[in-house]
Amino acid sequence: MAEDSPFIVAEIGINHNGDLGIAKSLIDLAKDAGCNAVKFQKRTIEIVYSPEMLAAPRESPWGTTTRQQKEGLEFGKKEYDEIDLYCRKVGIDWFASAWDIPSQDFLRQYDVKYNKIASAMLTHWDFTEYVAKERKQTFVSTGMSTIEEIDKAVGIFRKHNCPFVLMHTVSTYPCKDEECNILMVKTLKDKYGCRVGYSGHEVGVLPSVLAAVMGAEVLERHITLDRAMYGSDQAASLERRGLEILVRDSRHAKSILGSGVKTISDAEKAVAKKLRYFRGNVS
Repeated sequence: MAEDSPFIVAEIGINHNGDLGIAKSLIDLAKDAGCNAVKFQKRTIEIVYSPEMLAAPRESPWGTTTRQQKEGLEFGKKEYDEIDLYCRKVGIDWFASAWDIPSQDFLRQYDVKYNKIASAMLTHWDFTEYVAKERKQTFVSTGMSTIEEIDKAVGIFRKHNCPFVLMHTVSTYPCKDEECNILMVKTLKDKYGCRVGYSGHEVGVLPSVLAAVMGAEVLERHITLDRAMYGSDQAASLERRGLEILVRDSRHAKSILGSGVKTISDAEKAVAKKLRYFRGNVS
C-alpha cells in the first residue's frame, strides 16, 4: 500500500446507482480528494438473495420488485472493463467486495491489488477461506461479528499466510457517533497484533479522524455526489467537502500527536529567551 498514512479507501459501493457516468464522477472525486483507492461491490443476485426476496414488491427507479432494483444497481463486465480502464487513466487503484464466490471469480480477471471481506460475508466461512487462499492483501470488516467470530476469521487468514487488515466496523447506516466505539481500533490491534483500520458509516468525519489518532492504518468511507440521491447508503456517505476534510485531518493527525518525547524546539527556545529574561534577581 501507499506510504500515505492512513491509507484511505473511498467506498463507491452501489452509490453509482447503475450509472457509469456517476461512477466515473465518484472516481474523480476520490482522486481529487487524495484517496488511495476506490471500492465497489459485486453480487450474483440469484445467490445472495432468495427467490422470495427478489419477487417482493419494492419501488425503485428500475421497477416495482426487489429483483428489478438489484439488477439496476449491479454492474457487469462491460462496466467493470470501463472502470478498470478509467481508474488506470486517472491513476487510482480500485477493487471490490464480492458477496459470493462467482463474484470473487469474476473480479480475479482484473488482477486488482486488494480483496475485501464485507461484514455481511465474514461468517460465510467457505467464502472467507476462498478469499484467503488468494493470499492477496485483504481488508476484513468486522461489523455484526463477535470476538469469537473475528478469532476464527483471523485464524483463516493466518493459516493461509494471507496479509490482512482488520477493519473495525459498526454496521448501522448511518451510525450514531456515540455508537462508533473507536477504542475498538486499539482493542483489535492489542488482541491480534495485526494491522487495523476503520470502516465508518457515520455522517461526519470526527470518528474516522479519531480512529486515525488511535492507530488505524486504513480508513474506508462511503462517498456520494449528493446525500439526497436514491440509495440506502447515500445518507451514511461523505460528499466532496467532507471527504476532503477527512483526508486532510486524518493525515495531519499523526504530526499533531508528535513523538511523546519532551523536547524544546529552536522556536520555543527563542520565546524562552524573551519570556525568561529578567533584570536583577527575583525572590
